[in-house]
Amino acid sequence: MSNMNRDNNRAVWFDIPVADLERAVTFYKEVLAIKVDIESFDDCRFAVLEHEDGNGGCLVENSDEISSDKGILIYMNVHGRIQDATTKVTANGGTIQQPVHPIGPHGFRAVVLDSEGNRIALHSETDG
Repeated sequence: MSNMNRDNNRAVWFDIPVADLERAVTFYKEVLAIKVDIESFDDCRFAVLEHEDGNGGCLVENSDEISSDKGILIYMNVHGRIQDATTKVTANGGTIQQPVHPIGPHGFRAVVLDSEGNRIALHSETDG
């Protein structure tokens, strides 16, 4: 975690619970167009989402914590490619709950369920 992350962001890390780690890795690699690496520590397997200088997070095998209808909504960055990202949602086992729509001066979002059933938002400053 970089100092920029620690010093300038309120949220510094997130864990996304998943039932099938490999399936979830494929979903996030394709939809976010980023690198996702499977790692292990002691008896725990998880996958870290690429996050060079910004907020980071990982996918953790824990199907009991998956929630699709309530709780915190994480906005995942797909800047400049929100239309492409939403087409990859269903192709990779997810579901669109709310298609791309404007959120005032803050850009655009689509609310989706990932391949595991977690509710997330895809966000872009542009509609492209």
